[in-house]
Amino acid sequence: MEKRNPMLILQQVPLFRDLNVEEMERVENIAIRRFYAKKSVVFTEGSEKEAVFFIHDGLVKAYKTDENWHEQIVSFLKTGDMFPHIGFFNKDPYPATTEAIVDTHLLAVPVQKFEQLLLDTPTIAIKVMRVLGSKIKELQEKLQEFSGQDVNHRALSFLLKLAEQHGEWNGNTVHIDLPMTHQEFANTIGTSRETVNRLLNQLRKEKILQMNRNRMTISNIDALKMWKENH
Repeated sequence: MEKRNPMLILQQVPLFRDLNVEEMERVENIAIRRFYAKKSVVFTEGSEKEAVFFIHDGLVKAYKTDENWHEQIVSFLKTGDMFPHIGFFNKDPYPATTEAIVDTHLLAVPVQKFEQLLLDTPTIAIKVMRVLGSKIKELQEKLQEFSGQDVNHRALSFLLKLAEQHGEWNGNTVHIDLPMTHQEFANTIGTSRETVNRLLNQLRKEKILQMNRNRMTISNIDALKMWKENH
């Protein structure tokens, strides 16, 4: 683990962005450090929600499983992300299964302790609820935009999102170190592996994208954006 205090991650989480130093310390006091080795399950879909997690370092994927045991990837999560996204204010079980893609260090904030903290400190409750209101509006707008796109546009939007959230930029080239199969890519955007294969092969032929099991490289991010506009 990095030498810096992992509790600094909580201070960078949007949910807590409006908290002052004293309020932030109260949250940190109930957080628990946890380690998950590569391919370890953090929690399973349908299990009782006991804590909300924040990634100190590592990568986590969240996915749902259909009746045929096919994975539908919900999201890839990186350092600083909170999951599950439904957070603390819902009594429902965990909505998806989460798995560490690489060795991952997390901070777990127990739900019951956090609820008690809100009761004891109403100023924290008010500030957190304001942030959640803004987040809900943002998610609604993104859902409307995504649902109106065809498969190719969903795939290209997903690539650009990965570049923004997980990419290492070097001028117009972006390296994304994220283990992902073509099937996982297809599951994420709700299409078949064959459709994804055709699109990725076309991007390779045009020397816009290179991809293997552990890394993808967008050779020209501007070309990818232009390709999205023209197809």
